[in-house]
Amino acid sequence: MKDIVKASVAIIIVCIGLFIANDYLGKSSGNAGSDTVTIYNWGEYIDPELIDQFEEESGYRVVYETFDSNEAMMTKIEQGGTSYDIAVPSEYAIEKMKENDLLLPIDQSKIPNMANIDPYFLDLSFDPKNEFSVPYFWGTVGIVYNPSLLDGQSFESWDDLWDSSLQGKVLLVDGAREVIGMGLNSLGHSLNSTDETELQEALEKLQKLSPNVKAIIGDEVTQLMVNEEAAVALTWSGQAADMMWENEELDYSVPEEGSNLWFDNMVIPKTSANIEGAHAFINFMLDPEVAAQNADYVGYSTPNTAAMELMDEEVITDERFYPSEEARDNLEVYNNLGLEMLGVYNELFLKFKMGSK
Repeated sequence: MKDIVKASVAIIIVCIGLFIANDYLGKSSGNAGSDTVTIYNWGEYIDPELIDQFEEESGYRVVYETFDSNEAMMTKIEQGGTSYDIAVPSEYAIEKMKENDLLLPIDQSKIPNMANIDPYFLDLSFDPKNEFSVPYFWGTVGIVYNPSLLDGQSFESWDDLWDSSLQGKVLLVDGAREVIGMGLNSLGHSLNSTDETELQEALEKLQKLSPNVKAIIGDEVTQLMVNEEAAVALTWSGQAADMMWENEELDYSVPEEGSNLWFDNMVIPKTSANIEGAHAFINFMLDPEVAAQNADYVGYSTPNTAAMELMDEEVITDERFYPSEEARDNLEVYNNLGLEMLGVYNELFLKFKMGSK
């Protein structure tokens, strides 16, 4: 009898242990359900104080993870395993995620702060009526440079990067769409071109840029420019703003031939385990004071007009980072090129990188 009791007690202890372990693992992997909001975002793309504020005001616990590319984010969500409640993809990725049935529709009745968004950033082609996404940040791709290291040279044209005086001085972001797009734009072509001849022309022109390329890198570009270890870089507007805040010698421009106008939006992945919490977080981020604080911290342009009223006038009137609607007309949004054509872009980019070593 004692053996039976001992065995029963042992079974109970094991079961309790398994329950605790399962609960811990679920929470640590972002599967904690209704008490947790699991967020998947770009690195350094939110003021950490706002996460604490959301937890305090909402009662939810936040699990926060980061990704470094739209493709990596989409792959992880498609594979499942972690129940992300919020993700922050770019426009072409949103279009792709819709096609692959990876998103849940947004219940706009639960997001009254949506009224704070500038209508310019709503109902765009990649998500008509904002059925699946809510604007977060926007910006451009352009050139950040240090005039003091360049004898006052400016960059009104992409062709300025090919100047022989820049040998070994140019940094490029490690992104196929950005670099191939730059090559296409410099030739007067669309950065969404699928024409084989145009793409080959872009590669050949980029190969002529190779002697000027110092490195093709990721986030390290910020410190290299801030520390004046490089003179010029292809980068995103918000990253340029961060650099310029740390080093006042730096400047930023979007070349006259045109460039990328991008939008990052908040979405609710289909694997979400806390849809209510996801909507609460989106609405929180659209609060004017929250959005203004986040924009000041991150450095990218906010689509929230109510937030802009609380921000420094010098910031929101700086057309390098808040270009006018007229200036935006000369910019292009990345289209979803499809898996096959994206592979072509990646292959061309790899050929260029190999030649730039």
